[in-house]
Amino acid sequence: MSVPDPYWLRDNCPCPECRDPRGGQKLFRIGDLPDGLAAVEAVEDAAGLTVRWSDGHRSRYPAGWDAPAADGDDRTEHAERLWAAADFARGLPEADWGAYLADPEERASVLAAVRRSGFALLRGVPAEERQVLRVARSFGYVRETNYGELFDVRVEPDPANLAFTGRAIAPHTDNPYRDPVPTLQLLHCLRNDCAGGDSGLVDGFRAAALLRAEDPAAFALLARTPVPFRYRDRGTELSAEKPLIGLDPRGAIREVRFNDRSTDTAALRALGPAGLGAFYAAYRRFAAITLRPELRLDFRLAPGDCLLFDNTRLLHARTAFEPGTGHRHLQGCYADLDSLSSTLAVLRRRAAVLDELEALFEGEGAGEYLGEAVTMAAHMLQAAALARAAGAPPALVAAALLHDVGHFRGSGLESTAGTDNRHGATAAARLAPHFPPAVTEPVRLHVDAKRYLCATEPGYFDRLSPASVRTLALQGGPMSPAEAAAFAAHPYGADAVTVRRWDEAAKDPAAQTPAFAAFRPLLLESMRR
Repeated sequence: MSVPDPYWLRDNCPCPECRDPRGGQKLFRIGDLPDGLAAVEAVEDAAGLTVRWSDGHRSRYPAGWDAPAADGDDRTEHAERLWAAADFARGLPEADWGAYLADPEERASVLAAVRRSGFALLRGVPAEERQVLRVARSFGYVRETNYGELFDVRVEPDPANLAFTGRAIAPHTDNPYRDPVPTLQLLHCLRNDCAGGDSGLVDGFRAAALLRAEDPAAFALLARTPVPFRYRDRGTELSAEKPLIGLDPRGAIREVRFNDRSTDTAALRALGPAGLGAFYAAYRRFAAITLRPELRLDFRLAPGDCLLFDNTRLLHARTAFEPGTGHRHLQGCYADLDSLSSTLAVLRRRAAVLDELEALFEGEGAGEYLGEAVTMAAHMLQAAALARAAGAPPALVAAALLHDVGHFRGSGLESTAGTDNRHGATAAARLAPHFPPAVTEPVRLHVDAKRYLCATEPGYFDRLSPASVRTLALQGGPMSPAEAAAFAAHPYGADAVTVRRWDEAAKDPAAQTPAFAAFRPLLLESMRR
């Protein structure tokens, strides 16, 4: 292997001397690396690359560490699904609020829809004031503005904004006069029984892409021309100057900022007569595309519906309504995509850990379990089912489910061969990066719990299975009085004993065994925050 630029390679050294193992932050500055840095030796094998440096440092890079990431920014058109209204003929991306709260994988699905399509709809959010804040805080933080932490969208007697009237509102970006613009908007319906007042969405990225395809010169002009946006009321004066179409450094569409109600057209006179003519031709062309019926997705929000959408990508709209025919009351707030994306990434990272565990249960777990009448996976799943039936807290159910993962990856063969594999400690070490002590400590101690019970509870030894008796001898036999006293004083000793009892009871070949998938929501909720 040819070693890349030495400073780049050393700057990416993953060892704990160079990076904090908890958060991955670098523990040195780039200026700390010596002049003339060079690789003295580089050895590559199936496990990765080892480099010895001219300053004596040794770096170890695991196989695949430098796999190229996807090109571009995940907020650009290339990472999104551009759409027209017909693409949702089978239904909107939506979920039930209760399921969203209860199941982290359902939550991840909703957040992924916002990133992929620009929006999602939660049904069944209680039609009560301030619930929109609860939705925002389920994945991130509320961004407070001059409208407060939330705002009411309803007819006001003295409106400071056209949104607070019954007028039709054309597709637009909210708050284009802010820098940065709020990247995420939520609208929660409390009441909607008037005639009209339907909601509409237009994929601004799709509209901009159509402009690029149909009139490249107009697209280029709108992408390079700063447009002033302004808003003012009695207590607020806001302004920002940005192009209508924002591009990333590679030229991909990253933002659409379109709101002809808030464009400070007077300031555009600086473009001059020729510039104004070209700009307005392009501006009108883009505006006409955003109004094409086939691009607009119309739907009606019912009480309890909460719409989440990307305010830097989607343009939102509504039809006119007549207040005298009923009432329309939405509550809204702003949030930011970075917090939503962070929550989604963490949920996906946790799901990947569970995918790995599930694969172990379905692979090695289907094999023989130290001479017992059940498989290793069936044993652990039975233990978790017993814990859940007993009303145990989630962390203890998780501990019961995972208590023997230390036997996986061939470790169980050591016990079969007559060697203590310390599978409790092995399991706890594997789980510790992902689960808190309330899960890992009962797992680590469940072997000691058997030794403790054999020493302190008359008749317990007689109830052990033959395989458990055999492994008890490998594990040190019953505890001495001093060992038992120390174990009883351990903060997680009682939990370990509880797991141990489920462990011994979970060896019934006739028992109905749930699937690993039945415990995934509980495991996700039990993982480290």
